[in-house]
Amino acid sequence: MKVLEKLSDVPSLVGEEFGPSEWVTIDQKRIQMFADATGDHQWIHVDEERCKNEMPGGKTIAHGLLTLSLLPALTGSFFKIEGSTRIFNYGANKIRFMDMVPCGSRVRVRQKVLKVLPFRNGGFFLTSEMSVEIEGQEKPALIAESIALIT
Repeated sequence: MKVLEKLSDVPSLVGEEFGPSEWVTIDQKRIQMFADATGDHQWIHVDEERCKNEMPGGKTIAHGLLTLSLLPALTGSFFKIEGSTRIFNYGANKIRFMDMVPCGSRVRVRQKVLKVLPFRNGGFFLTSEMSVEIEGQEKPALIAESIALIT
């Protein structure tokens, strides 16, 4: 983990690459819990029997938004900023779901800090490219340009 001694050091992160994170297994329980939390019960995510016959690989797949929602947890150990009171998810400039994440897969993330812009009271907008990898596959599951607000 990289530790920045003060909030004003955040611009020094530009160009830095972090990761990969630890692997996280995407099992059916996690997929089902996400479906229940969001109300998205599309069969490709929750109907294991139908997927055996109709989906490539015969498995359910994770929701794209489930994969996206893992970013904060997977990147949380990359760096720490002493003197920062909060880090908010501010949004994204671009999100692309590149490949399906089959049930039982393991994923991890890499982060590249693209730019840092000032925010009021010494805070910063930090824009990063996030890439979620699927174990054993060349094509990433997701590439996102995300923005964090650090105060």
